Amino acid sequence: MRQLVTKIKLFIVNLTGKIGFYPSVIALIGLIAGFIMLYAESRGISGFLIEHVPNLVINDADTARTLLSTFIGGIISLMVFSFSMVMILLNQASSNYSPRILPGLISNKKHQYVLGYYIATLIYCILILLSIEPTENKYQLPGFSVLVGIGLSMLTLALFIYFIHSISEAIQVNRIVENIYSKAKSRLDQIIAKSANISNHPDFPDTSDWQEIRIDKTGYLQTIAIDTLLDICKEKDCKIHIMQPKGTFILKNIPIARCSIDLNDDFKEQVLSCFGFSRSEIVTHNYVLGFKQLTEIAIKAMSPGINDPGTAITCVDYLSELFALRLKKEDYSFIRNENDEAVISLRTLNFEELIYFVFVPLRVYCKHDVIMLHKMLTALYFLLQVESVIKNVDQTLIREANLILEDAKKAIDNRTDLEGIFTIAKKIQAVNNTDVAVLSLD
Repeated sequence: MRQLVTKIKLFIVNLTGKIGFYPSVIALIGLIAGFIMLYAESRGISGFLIEHVPNLVINDADTARTLLSTFIGGIISLMVFSFSMVMILLNQASSNYSPRILPGLISNKKHQYVLGYYIATLIYCILILLSIEPTENKYQLPGFSVLVGIGLSMLTLALFIYFIHSISEAIQVNRIVENIYSKAKSRLDQIIAKSANISNHPDFPDTSDWQEIRIDKTGYLQTIAIDTLLDICKEKDCKIHIMQPKGTFILKNIPIARCSIDLNDDFKEQVLSCFGFSRSEIVTHNYVLGFKQLTEIAIKAMSPGINDPGTAITCVDYLSELFALRLKKEDYSFIRNENDEAVISLRTLNFEELIYFVFVPLRVYCKHDVIMLHKMLTALYFLLQVESVIKNVDQTLIREANLILEDAKKAIDNRTDLEGIFTIAKKIQAVNNTDVAVLSLD
Protein backbone atom coordinates (compact mmCIF):
# COMPACT_ATOMS: atom_id res chain seq x y z
CA MET A 1 0.00 0.00 0.00
CA ARG A 2 2.81 2.40 0.91
CA GLN A 3 4.51 1.67 -2.41
CA LEU A 4 1.30 2.49 -4.28
CA VAL A 5 0.84 5.77 -2.39
CA THR A 6 4.44 6.78 -3.13
CA LYS A 7 4.02 6.04 -6.84
CA ILE A 8 0.82 8.09 -6.91
CA LYS A 9 2.58 11.05 -5.25
CA LEU A 10 5.48 10.96 -7.71
CA PHE A 11 3.05 10.55 -10.62
CA ILE A 12 1.12 13.64 -9.52
CA VAL A 13 4.36 15.65 -9.20
CA ASN A 14 5.34 14.76 -12.78
CA LEU A 15 1.79 15.21 -14.09
CA THR A 16 1.47 18.79 -12.85
CA GLY A 17 4.47 19.74 -15.00
CA LYS A 18 2.70 18.75 -18.23
CA ILE A 19 1.33 21.52 -20.44
CA GLY A 20 -2.10 19.89 -20.68
CA PHE A 21 -2.72 19.24 -16.99
CA TYR A 22 -4.20 22.54 -15.77
CA PRO A 23 -6.12 23.23 -19.01
CA SER A 24 -7.74 19.80 -18.66
CA VAL A 25 -8.71 20.44 -15.04
CA ILE A 26 -10.17 23.87 -15.83
CA ALA A 27 -12.01 22.43 -18.85
CA LEU A 28 -13.57 19.82 -16.55
CA ILE A 29 -14.69 22.64 -14.26
CA GLY A 30 -16.36 24.34 -17.25
CA LEU A 31 -18.18 21.09 -18.08
CA ILE A 32 -19.40 20.73 -14.50
CA ALA A 33 -20.50 24.39 -14.43
CA GLY A 34 -22.52 23.83 -17.59
CA PHE A 35 -24.39 20.89 -16.08
CA ILE A 36 -24.98 22.85 -12.86
CA MET A 37 -26.53 25.70 -14.84
CA LEU A 38 -28.71 23.27 -16.79
CA TYR A 39 -29.90 21.78 -13.50
CA ALA A 40 -30.64 25.27 -12.19
CA GLU A 41 -32.64 25.99 -15.37
CA SER A 42 -34.66 22.84 -14.81
CA ARG A 43 -35.51 24.18 -11.35
CA GLY A 44 -36.85 27.40 -12.89
CA ILE A 45 -34.11 29.95 -12.22
CA SER A 46 -34.76 31.80 -15.50
CA GLY A 47 -38.50 31.95 -14.82
CA PHE A 48 -37.83 33.38 -11.36
CA LEU A 49 -35.49 36.04 -12.77
CA ILE A 50 -37.94 36.98 -15.57
CA GLU A 51 -40.56 37.72 -12.96
CA HIS A 52 -38.31 39.71 -10.66
CA VAL A 53 -35.38 41.02 -12.78
CA PRO A 54 -36.45 40.72 -16.44
CA ASN A 55 -33.61 42.90 -17.74
CA LEU A 56 -31.02 40.24 -16.80
CA VAL A 57 -32.56 37.46 -18.86
CA ILE A 58 -32.49 36.92 -22.65
CA ASN A 59 -35.89 35.59 -23.64
CA ASP A 60 -35.46 35.29 -27.42
CA ALA A 61 -34.22 31.90 -28.69
CA ASP A 62 -32.84 33.16 -32.01
CA THR A 63 -30.85 35.90 -30.29
CA ALA A 64 -29.45 33.39 -27.77
CA ARG A 65 -28.43 30.94 -30.52
CA THR A 66 -26.77 33.67 -32.56
CA LEU A 67 -24.81 34.99 -29.58
CA LEU A 68 -23.64 31.58 -28.42
CA SER A 69 -22.71 30.48 -31.96
CA THR A 70 -20.69 33.65 -32.44
CA PHE A 71 -18.91 33.18 -29.12
CA ILE A 72 -18.08 29.54 -29.93
CA GLY A 73 -16.55 30.47 -33.28
CA GLY A 74 -14.66 33.40 -31.81
CA ILE A 75 -13.24 31.40 -28.89
CA ILE A 76 -12.07 28.65 -31.25
CA SER A 77 -10.21 31.29 -33.28
CA LEU A 78 -8.62 32.73 -30.14
CA MET A 79 -7.59 29.24 -29.03
CA VAL A 80 -5.91 28.49 -32.35
CA PHE A 81 -4.06 31.80 -32.29
CA SER A 82 -3.03 31.37 -28.63
CA PHE A 83 -1.73 27.84 -29.11
CA SER A 84 0.15 29.01 -32.20
CA MET A 85 1.78 31.77 -30.13
CA VAL A 86 2.88 29.19 -27.56
CA MET A 87 4.49 27.04 -30.26
CA ILE A 88 6.25 30.07 -31.75
CA LEU A 89 7.53 30.99 -28.28
CA LEU A 90 8.92 27.49 -27.69
CA ASN A 91 10.54 27.33 -31.14
CA GLN A 92 12.19 30.74 -30.79
CA ALA A 93 13.39 30.03 -27.26
CA SER A 94 14.89 26.72 -28.37
CA SER A 95 16.67 28.31 -31.34
CA ASN A 96 17.95 31.49 -29.70
CA TYR A 97 18.59 30.46 -26.11
CA SER A 98 18.67 26.77 -25.16
CA PRO A 99 16.40 23.74 -25.67
CA ARG A 100 16.91 22.98 -21.98
CA ILE A 101 14.68 25.89 -20.93
CA LEU A 102 11.62 24.50 -22.74
CA PRO A 103 10.25 22.47 -19.77
CA GLY A 104 10.27 25.63 -17.66
CA LEU A 105 8.40 27.61 -20.31
CA ILE A 106 5.88 24.82 -20.85
CA SER A 107 5.18 24.64 -17.12
CA ASN A 108 4.23 28.35 -17.00
CA LYS A 109 1.01 28.18 -14.99
CA LYS A 110 -0.39 31.53 -16.13
CA HIS A 111 -0.52 30.53 -19.79
CA GLN A 112 -2.01 27.16 -18.89
CA TYR A 113 -4.76 28.85 -16.86
CA VAL A 114 -5.68 31.10 -19.79
CA LEU A 115 -5.80 28.23 -22.28
CA GLY A 116 -7.83 26.18 -19.81
CA TYR A 117 -10.32 29.03 -19.40
CA TYR A 118 -10.75 29.22 -23.18
CA ILE A 119 -11.63 25.52 -23.33
CA ALA A 120 -13.89 25.71 -20.27
CA THR A 121 -15.86 28.63 -21.73
CA LEU A 122 -16.14 26.88 -25.08
CA ILE A 123 -17.52 23.71 -23.48
CA TYR A 124 -19.97 25.74 -21.39
CA CYS A 125 -21.31 27.65 -24.41
CA ILE A 126 -21.75 24.44 -26.42
CA LEU A 127 -23.73 22.81 -23.62
CA ILE A 128 -26.02 25.81 -23.24
CA LEU A 129 -26.49 26.08 -27.02
CA LEU A 130 -27.55 22.43 -27.22
CA SER A 131 -30.09 22.98 -24.44
CA ILE A 132 -32.00 25.68 -26.38
CA GLU A 133 -35.12 24.05 -27.83
CA PRO A 134 -37.80 25.57 -30.10
CA THR A 135 -40.67 26.64 -27.85
CA GLU A 136 -43.16 29.48 -27.51
CA ASN A 137 -42.78 29.50 -23.75
CA LYS A 138 -40.10 32.00 -22.80
CA TYR A 139 -39.83 30.33 -19.39
CA GLN A 140 -38.31 27.25 -21.11
CA LEU A 141 -35.44 29.26 -22.59
CA PRO A 142 -32.19 29.08 -20.51
CA GLY A 143 -31.94 32.85 -20.52
CA PHE A 144 -29.88 33.21 -17.37
CA SER A 145 -27.39 30.55 -18.53
CA VAL A 146 -27.03 32.45 -21.81
CA LEU A 147 -26.33 35.63 -19.83
CA VAL A 148 -23.61 33.83 -17.86
CA GLY A 149 -22.13 32.59 -21.15
CA ILE A 150 -21.99 36.18 -22.43
CA GLY A 151 -20.14 37.24 -19.29
CA LEU A 152 -17.65 34.39 -19.58
CA SER A 153 -17.04 35.21 -23.24
CA MET A 154 -16.39 38.88 -22.45
CA LEU A 155 -13.84 37.78 -19.87
CA THR A 156 -12.21 35.63 -22.55
CA LEU A 157 -11.42 38.78 -24.54
CA ALA A 158 -9.79 40.36 -21.49
CA LEU A 159 -7.73 37.23 -20.87
CA PHE A 160 -6.68 37.19 -24.52
CA ILE A 161 -5.23 40.69 -24.14
CA TYR A 162 -3.44 39.56 -20.98
CA PHE A 163 -2.15 36.46 -22.80
CA ILE A 164 -0.64 38.55 -25.63
CA HIS A 165 1.03 40.82 -23.07
CA SER A 166 2.37 37.89 -21.06
CA ILE A 167 3.64 35.93 -24.05
CA SER A 168 5.43 38.97 -25.46
CA GLU A 169 7.25 39.38 -22.14
CA ALA A 170 7.99 35.69 -21.73
CA ILE A 171 9.99 35.58 -24.97
CA GLN A 172 12.35 38.33 -23.82
CA VAL A 173 15.71 36.89 -22.84
CA ASN A 174 16.01 39.11 -19.76
CA ARG A 175 12.72 37.74 -18.44
CA ILE A 176 13.77 34.14 -19.21
CA VAL A 177 17.09 34.59 -17.43
CA GLU A 178 15.42 36.27 -14.46
CA ASN A 179 12.84 33.48 -14.14
CA ILE A 180 15.54 30.79 -14.20
CA TYR A 181 17.49 32.68 -11.55
CA SER A 182 14.41 33.17 -9.36
CA LYS A 183 13.46 29.48 -9.49
CA ALA A 184 16.99 28.31 -8.73
CA LYS A 185 17.32 30.85 -5.89
CA SER A 186 13.98 29.79 -4.42
CA ARG A 187 15.02 26.14 -4.49
CA LEU A 188 18.39 26.94 -2.90
CA ASP A 189 16.71 29.01 -0.18
CA GLN A 190 14.46 26.05 0.65
CA ILE A 191 17.41 23.67 0.91
CA ILE A 192 19.44 26.09 3.03
CA ALA A 193 16.48 26.62 5.37
CA LYS A 194 16.03 22.85 5.82
CA SER A 195 19.72 22.26 6.49
CA ALA A 196 20.15 25.22 8.82
CA ASN A 197 20.08 22.95 11.89
CA ILE A 198 23.03 20.87 10.63
CA SER A 199 26.03 22.77 11.92
CA ASN A 200 28.55 19.96 11.99
CA HIS A 201 29.11 16.92 9.81
CA PRO A 202 26.93 14.16 11.28
CA ASP A 203 28.54 10.92 12.32
CA PHE A 204 27.37 9.03 9.26
CA PRO A 205 29.20 5.69 8.82
CA ASP A 206 31.23 4.55 5.82
CA THR A 207 28.87 3.03 3.24
CA SER A 208 31.35 1.22 0.98
CA ASP A 209 30.38 -2.26 2.24
CA TRP A 210 26.60 -1.66 2.39
CA GLN A 211 24.12 -3.50 0.22
CA GLU A 212 23.60 -1.80 -3.15
CA ILE A 213 20.16 -1.21 -4.64
CA ARG A 214 20.15 -0.97 -8.43
CA ILE A 215 17.63 1.02 -10.39
CA ASP A 216 15.28 -0.74 -12.79
CA LYS A 217 14.57 2.16 -15.17
CA THR A 218 16.29 4.94 -17.11
CA GLY A 219 15.78 8.71 -16.90
CA TYR A 220 16.57 11.90 -15.02
CA LEU A 221 16.31 11.51 -11.24
CA GLN A 222 13.81 14.29 -10.60
CA THR A 223 12.18 13.74 -7.20
CA ILE A 224 12.77 11.65 -4.07
CA ALA A 225 10.00 10.69 -1.64
CA ILE A 226 11.93 11.45 1.55
CA ASP A 227 8.98 10.79 3.90
CA THR A 228 8.60 7.23 2.61
CA LEU A 229 12.35 6.61 2.92
CA LEU A 230 12.22 7.83 6.52
CA ASP A 231 9.38 5.39 7.23
CA ILE A 232 11.44 2.53 5.77
CA CYS A 233 14.48 3.51 7.86
CA LYS A 234 12.34 3.60 10.99
CA GLU A 235 10.59 0.30 10.26
CA LYS A 236 13.78 -1.60 9.40
CA ASP A 237 16.07 0.32 11.80
CA CYS A 238 18.53 1.06 9.00
CA LYS A 239 20.29 3.90 7.21
CA ILE A 240 20.26 4.69 3.50
CA HIS A 241 22.88 6.41 1.37
CA ILE A 242 21.63 7.83 -1.95
CA MET A 243 24.48 7.54 -4.43
CA GLN A 244 23.21 9.69 -7.32
CA PRO A 245 22.50 13.45 -7.15
CA LYS A 246 19.15 14.80 -8.31
CA GLY A 247 19.08 15.83 -11.93
CA THR A 248 21.49 13.07 -12.99
CA PHE A 249 20.61 10.91 -15.99
CA ILE A 250 20.73 7.36 -14.67
CA LEU A 251 20.96 4.24 -16.78
CA LYS A 252 19.17 1.01 -15.97
CA ASN A 253 20.90 -1.33 -13.49
CA ILE A 254 23.11 1.45 -12.07
CA PRO A 255 23.43 1.49 -8.22
CA ILE A 256 21.26 4.30 -6.91
CA ALA A 257 21.35 3.67 -3.16
CA ARG A 258 23.03 1.68 -0.42
CA CYS A 259 21.40 0.31 2.72
CA SER A 260 23.07 -0.56 6.03
CA ILE A 261 21.18 -3.89 6.21
CA ASP A 262 20.15 -6.54 3.72
CA LEU A 263 16.66 -5.81 2.46
CA ASN A 264 14.33 -8.38 0.95
CA ASP A 265 12.88 -7.90 -2.52
CA ASP A 266 9.70 -6.29 -1.19
CA PHE A 267 11.53 -3.52 0.67
CA LYS A 268 13.90 -3.01 -2.26
CA GLU A 269 10.87 -2.33 -4.44
CA GLN A 270 9.58 0.12 -1.85
CA VAL A 271 12.93 1.96 -1.83
CA LEU A 272 13.03 2.08 -5.64
CA SER A 273 9.45 3.42 -5.74
CA CYS A 274 10.66 6.49 -3.82
CA PHE A 275 12.65 7.75 -6.80
CA GLY A 276 10.76 9.71 -9.44
CA PHE A 277 12.16 9.83 -12.96
CA SER A 278 11.42 12.09 -15.88
CA ARG A 279 12.65 12.67 -19.43
CA SER A 280 12.68 16.44 -18.86
CA GLU A 281 14.45 18.74 -16.42
CA ILE A 282 12.73 21.38 -14.30
CA VAL A 283 14.59 24.01 -12.25
CA THR A 284 12.04 23.99 -9.40
CA HIS A 285 13.01 20.37 -8.69
CA ASN A 286 16.78 20.83 -8.88
CA TYR A 287 18.66 24.11 -8.50
CA VAL A 288 21.71 22.75 -10.39
CA LEU A 289 19.66 22.93 -13.57
CA GLY A 290 19.44 26.69 -13.06
CA PHE A 291 23.25 26.90 -13.24
CA LYS A 292 23.27 24.71 -16.36
CA GLN A 293 20.59 26.71 -18.15
CA LEU A 294 22.17 30.09 -17.41
CA THR A 295 25.52 28.75 -18.62
CA GLU A 296 24.03 27.42 -21.86
CA ILE A 297 22.20 30.69 -22.56
CA ALA A 298 25.46 32.60 -22.03
CA ILE A 299 27.35 30.27 -24.40
CA LYS A 300 24.60 30.48 -27.03
CA ALA A 301 24.62 34.28 -26.76
CA MET A 302 28.38 34.31 -27.48
CA SER A 303 28.00 32.18 -30.63
CA PRO A 304 28.60 33.95 -33.98
CA GLY A 305 25.00 33.33 -35.03
CA ILE A 306 23.54 35.15 -31.99
CA ASN A 307 26.40 37.53 -31.07
CA ASP A 308 24.79 38.94 -27.93
CA PRO A 309 27.54 39.51 -25.32
CA GLY A 310 25.18 41.60 -23.20
CA THR A 311 23.04 38.56 -22.47
CA ALA A 312 26.15 36.53 -21.61
CA ILE A 313 27.24 39.21 -19.13
CA THR A 314 23.78 39.21 -17.54
CA CYS A 315 23.94 35.43 -17.15
CA VAL A 316 27.34 35.66 -15.42
CA ASP A 317 25.90 38.26 -13.03
CA TYR A 318 23.04 35.94 -12.07
CA LEU A 319 25.43 33.00 -11.79
CA SER A 320 27.54 35.04 -9.38
CA GLU A 321 24.53 35.61 -7.13
CA LEU A 322 23.60 31.92 -7.22
CA PHE A 323 27.18 30.88 -6.38
CA ALA A 324 27.19 33.33 -3.48
CA LEU A 325 24.01 31.71 -2.20
CA ARG A 326 25.44 28.23 -2.77
CA LEU A 327 28.38 29.12 -0.50
CA LYS A 328 25.88 29.17 2.39
CA LYS A 329 25.11 25.49 1.89
CA GLU A 330 27.38 22.64 2.93
CA ASP A 331 28.58 20.15 0.34
CA TYR A 332 26.72 17.37 2.14
CA SER A 333 23.04 16.84 2.89
CA PHE A 334 21.54 14.54 5.48
CA ILE A 335 17.97 13.81 6.49
CA ARG A 336 17.30 13.33 10.19
CA ASN A 337 14.60 11.30 11.92
CA GLU A 338 12.50 12.36 14.91
CA ASN A 339 15.43 11.51 17.23
CA ASP A 340 17.65 14.01 15.37
CA GLU A 341 19.76 11.19 13.97
CA ALA A 342 21.01 11.35 10.38
CA VAL A 343 19.55 8.28 8.69
CA ILE A 344 19.57 9.30 5.01
CA SER A 345 22.65 10.62 3.21
CA LEU A 346 22.01 12.52 -0.02
CA ARG A 347 24.59 12.67 -2.78
CA THR A 348 24.96 16.29 -3.82
CA LEU A 349 27.08 18.07 -6.40
CA ASN A 350 29.77 19.78 -4.33
CA PHE A 351 30.80 23.39 -4.90
CA GLU A 352 34.11 22.53 -6.57
CA GLU A 353 32.39 20.33 -9.16
CA LEU A 354 29.62 22.85 -9.71
CA ILE A 355 31.81 25.89 -10.34
CA TYR A 356 34.19 23.87 -12.53
CA PHE A 357 31.42 22.53 -14.79
CA VAL A 358 30.00 26.06 -15.12
CA PHE A 359 33.28 27.85 -15.86
CA VAL A 360 34.75 25.23 -18.22
CA PRO A 361 32.39 25.98 -21.13
CA LEU A 362 32.50 29.70 -20.37
CA ARG A 363 36.29 29.67 -20.57
CA VAL A 364 36.33 27.61 -23.76
CA TYR A 365 33.79 29.69 -25.68
CA CYS A 366 34.58 33.13 -24.24
CA LYS A 367 38.37 33.11 -23.87
CA HIS A 368 38.76 35.43 -26.90
CA ASP A 369 36.36 38.01 -25.44
CA VAL A 370 38.11 40.43 -23.10
CA ILE A 371 34.88 41.72 -21.54
CA MET A 372 33.70 38.22 -20.65
CA LEU A 373 37.07 37.37 -19.12
CA HIS A 374 36.84 40.56 -17.06
CA LYS A 375 33.36 39.56 -15.95
CA MET A 376 34.31 36.01 -14.94
CA LEU A 377 37.32 37.16 -12.94
CA THR A 378 35.23 39.88 -11.29
CA ALA A 379 32.70 37.21 -10.30
CA LEU A 380 35.45 35.14 -8.65
CA TYR A 381 36.78 38.26 -6.91
CA PHE A 382 33.29 38.90 -5.57
CA LEU A 383 32.88 35.28 -4.38
CA LEU A 384 36.18 35.40 -2.49
CA GLN A 385 34.69 38.11 -0.28
CA VAL A 386 31.46 36.22 0.44
CA GLU A 387 31.13 34.43 3.76
CA SER A 388 31.15 30.68 3.19
CA VAL A 389 30.41 27.53 5.19
CA ILE A 390 32.44 25.38 2.77
CA LYS A 391 36.02 24.49 3.68
CA ASN A 392 38.89 25.42 1.35
CA VAL A 393 36.58 27.32 -0.98
CA ASP A 394 39.26 29.99 -1.52
CA GLN A 395 41.57 27.41 -3.08
CA THR A 396 38.79 26.35 -5.46
CA LEU A 397 38.12 29.94 -6.54
CA ILE A 398 41.82 30.72 -7.04
CA ARG A 399 42.19 27.56 -9.12
CA GLU A 400 39.39 28.71 -11.42
CA ALA A 401 40.93 32.18 -11.67
CA ASN A 402 44.26 30.67 -12.69
CA LEU A 403 42.59 28.55 -15.37
CA ILE A 404 40.95 31.68 -16.81
CA LEU A 405 44.27 33.56 -16.76
CA GLU A 406 46.06 30.69 -18.50
CA ASP A 407 43.50 30.68 -21.29
CA ALA A 408 43.67 34.47 -21.54
CA LYS A 409 47.45 34.32 -22.07
CA LYS A 410 47.04 31.83 -24.91
CA ALA A 411 44.06 33.42 -26.63
CA ILE A 412 44.75 37.18 -26.38
CA ASP A 413 47.75 38.78 -28.07
CA ASN A 414 47.08 42.41 -27.19
CA ARG A 415 49.33 43.36 -24.27
CA THR A 416 47.07 46.18 -23.10
CA ASP A 417 44.05 43.90 -22.91
CA LEU A 418 46.06 41.35 -20.95
CA GLU A 419 47.22 43.99 -18.49
CA GLY A 420 43.60 44.97 -17.86
CA ILE A 421 42.67 41.36 -17.19
CA PHE A 422 45.61 40.77 -14.86
CA THR A 423 44.72 43.92 -12.92
CA ILE A 424 41.74 42.00 -11.58
CA ALA A 425 44.10 39.09 -10.84
CA LYS A 426 46.07 41.37 -8.53
CA LYS A 427 42.88 42.24 -6.66
CA ILE A 428 42.09 38.55 -6.30
CA GLN A 429 45.56 37.90 -4.87
CA ALA A 430 45.04 40.74 -2.39
CA VAL A 431 41.98 39.05 -0.81
CA ASN A 432 43.42 35.52 -1.16
CA ASN A 433 43.31 33.76 2.23
CA THR A 434 45.32 30.73 1.11
CA ASP A 435 48.88 30.00 0.05
CA VAL A 436 47.76 29.35 -3.54
CA ALA A 437 49.28 32.04 -5.78
CA VAL A 438 47.46 33.83 -8.56
CA LEU A 439 49.19 33.80 -11.93
CA SER A 440 50.98 36.94 -13.02
CA LEU A 441 51.27 38.37 -16.51
CA ASP A 442 55.02 37.81 -16.77
